[in-house]
Amino acid sequence: MNAAIVTCLLLTLNGALAQKVFPESFRFGTAGASYQIEGGYNEGGRGPSIWDTFSHIPGNIQNDSNGDIASDSYHKYKEDVAILKDLGVQIYRFSISWSRIFTDGTPNTYNQAGVDYYLSLIDELRANNIEPVVTLYHWDLPQHLEDLGGWLNPQIADYFGDYARVVYKNLGPFVKYWVTINEPGTTCTLGYGQGVHAPGKSLIGDGIYTCAYNNLRAHAKAYRIYDEEFKAEQGGKVTINSAVSNFYPKDSESLLDLEAVERTYEFNAGLYANAVFKGNWPQVVIDRVANRSRLEGYSFSRLPEFTQEEIDYINGTYDFFALNIYTSAFAEYADDSPITTPSIWLDQGTITSGDPSWPTSASSWLTSDPPGVRYLLNYLNKKYNPGEFIITENGWSTLPGELDDQSRIEYLSGYLSNILDAILDDGINVTGYTLWSLLDNFEWAEGYTQRFGIVQVDFESPERTRTYKASAEWYKRVVAARAIVD
Repeated sequence: MNAAIVTCLLLTLNGALAQKVFPESFRFGTAGASYQIEGGYNEGGRGPSIWDTFSHIPGNIQNDSNGDIASDSYHKYKEDVAILKDLGVQIYRFSISWSRIFTDGTPNTYNQAGVDYYLSLIDELRANNIEPVVTLYHWDLPQHLEDLGGWLNPQIADYFGDYARVVYKNLGPFVKYWVTINEPGTTCTLGYGQGVHAPGKSLIGDGIYTCAYNNLRAHAKAYRIYDEEFKAEQGGKVTINSAVSNFYPKDSESLLDLEAVERTYEFNAGLYANAVFKGNWPQVVIDRVANRSRLEGYSFSRLPEFTQEEIDYINGTYDFFALNIYTSAFAEYADDSPITTPSIWLDQGTITSGDPSWPTSASSWLTSDPPGVRYLLNYLNKKYNPGEFIITENGWSTLPGELDDQSRIEYLSGYLSNILDAILDDGINVTGYTLWSLLDNFEWAEGYTQRFGIVQVDFESPERTRTYKASAEWYKRVVAARAIVD
């Protein structure tokens, strides 16, 4: 054989070997959430949620928009599934609207039409060989339950348990992956702490901790119900979802900044993950909130204390780690602030900042740091050893009308490449990835001013016309190749 041909073959072979490929067990997907995409807010027996109430109050949402119609997936779910099939994905994450199942959130308002809608969606997915990953709660609490105190009412765990049981009974035979509560930290921080999300409560020093306490109790209730009543027959997996940013020390040589990284993590994601994966609140949170509460004149800590029974009940309520990862930040030590109005940020007592060199998105909080996801996966794996990770959200925002979304492709390519390195080089068991998001949707307080979808939705059209962006075509090629492509 000609030497030049041999050389060419060897170069080709080496190039093929050099290309990293996702394992066959790894599943690609996309995601969406009920209030953000469904619309049909007063159809099919659905009752009002806190987001219906909040978004109809002038001034709460950019341009006073709302999710009454949103992406109209309530009517267009078959078209959405056809898009998923065309993309070639294996999984699709969506959430259940609690007030479609129980009109006012309580079991005596059971709504068969709501159950039938989700059964139809799941049937359509399964008919196209797409596995559902189902979230029980993605922020749209029934308004009646908020009237009873919402996530500040300890009885919410019982209401959530009754709701979860009915969903498991009806949908469970067709679902193998469940997320009980999406990003409880966002609910508690933005909804009950800062007041910029529904239900709009500004209780940054105490309500945020009470909300966290009740979210964890509700999650554990839903997990235990599945484990004890449904798992043996249905064989699914259940967990809570954690939104986690990656943190670097501002000064990598500073022991104080290294401690600030850990403290910043624990007051954010750790506030919700520690009780589930290790038991109880993080010790640094317990100690700092108790100390500042005492200095503020309290005879007790603003952080609710778990009983030993509650610690044991919540601990271990996971079958995998559902990770929402978007960005990174730097953490820096700061001297404790003087005692003033109680606040979780004063309890935390660190300074966080970004890197001006990181690319920016249409969202002020979202910058791109692809190596951060690999760093974070290793950190979480060492800290919790959950056995399995699924990336349940990862995505990039652009401005409306941007079809040639190269910045999104660069972001997704960088993050997926680092996830692949974590799998192949670091031995982290990441088994799935649901890109946020399939469709442009209602982006909470930002309304329709920021777009996360790889598929554009024309919100000016009654048809809510779907159009592929460049990122959708790119992702389709990635899924087909099971590798990062140009």
